[in-house]
Amino acid sequence: MRDATKIIRSTLTRTAAGEPLHSGPVFAAPYHTPGDSSDTPYTYARAHNPTWTSLEKAIGQMESGQLASGESYIASALVFASGMAACTAVFGAILRPGDVVVLPSNAYYTARILLQEYFAKMGVVLRMAPTAGNAQAELLEGIRLLWIESPSNPGMEICDITMLCDKAHRAGALVAVDNTTPTPLGQLPLSLGADFSVASDSKAMTGHSDLLLGHVAVRDPELLSKIDHWRTLTGAALGPMEAWLALRSIATLPLRLERSCENAQRIAEFLTTRSEVESVLYPGLPTHPGHDIAAKQMRYFGPVLSFVLRDKAAAEVFLTTSSLLTDATSFGGVTTTAERRAKWGGDAVADGFIRMSAGCEAIEDLIEDIAQALDAIR
Repeated sequence: MRDATKIIRSTLTRTAAGEPLHSGPVFAAPYHTPGDSSDTPYTYARAHNPTWTSLEKAIGQMESGQLASGESYIASALVFASGMAACTAVFGAILRPGDVVVLPSNAYYTARILLQEYFAKMGVVLRMAPTAGNAQAELLEGIRLLWIESPSNPGMEICDITMLCDKAHRAGALVAVDNTTPTPLGQLPLSLGADFSVASDSKAMTGHSDLLLGHVAVRDPELLSKIDHWRTLTGAALGPMEAWLALRSIATLPLRLERSCENAQRIAEFLTTRSEVESVLYPGLPTHPGHDIAAKQMRYFGPVLSFVLRDKAAAEVFLTTSSLLTDATSFGGVTTTAERRAKWGGDAVADGFIRMSAGCEAIEDLIEDIAQALDAIR
């Protein structure tokens, strides 16, 4: 079956007369556990929940695929209370004092801060290099974990995931890819050689800007056990209602992602024609330095694009004049959002740097609105 069919059908319950098409959320803390507790997968909700299981099966199916060797694999996924809880699970389950982790210097800001302010102070050694140009490849000697983010957020830089995975594995390291921007429908890190596919599913995966959750997917049962153990001990548990809403939302991912990525492409192309825009950063543009690699490893170029206006004032005029661009952080929703990224600090971007997430509105309306907002810049 094709991706859209698999994703939509994965959210259904088994076919049985009188049973609902979609099961409801299971609200429980303890479960009945007579006899040997190993006889049941559900004992206490901090460890496992049936609604999680349904969501994890759907995500695991999306993360499954075929390796470069042609060998097919079945992925397993574990869900978390947020994307950062998922990131933390990989760091915490794998890294120990003295271990070395290589992180993109332009990776998601909070992941960098977590490693710098907590893990590094506990003895983990942190090395950083930019995403572009596969610069991390020069820092792999003696490492335990390579962390990749492609496209990077918010700079939209691209690296060759397969090549970096190969080099890292030869160095004896594990590889994790933050796949939040593309989602597993847009890019399959495990298929490209990664050991962990990590994402904030608050973004495009669920797509309605109303949920907070994340996941980690793996091919290796031993790594799955380590991540599962970490989640149980730390209590990074997703609520059953959030899990149920996520499962419902994932069914529309093929429609949402196709539309938002088409809109992002059209917006990026339009922005290149405007004199007010100094540069446009989107891997779907043939002029993007990482376009060829992105085209090889991505199914969709993603809903997120960035561009640079001359200064802070120009950016503020653009955002306040627009009527269809919601000024908000985060990305991947059905509503088009934009923000002046420098106001948050932490990213090496210009004052006029705009990160935009294309939603699912009519592209003609979006282009007209963006054009009039750019016209207002003097």
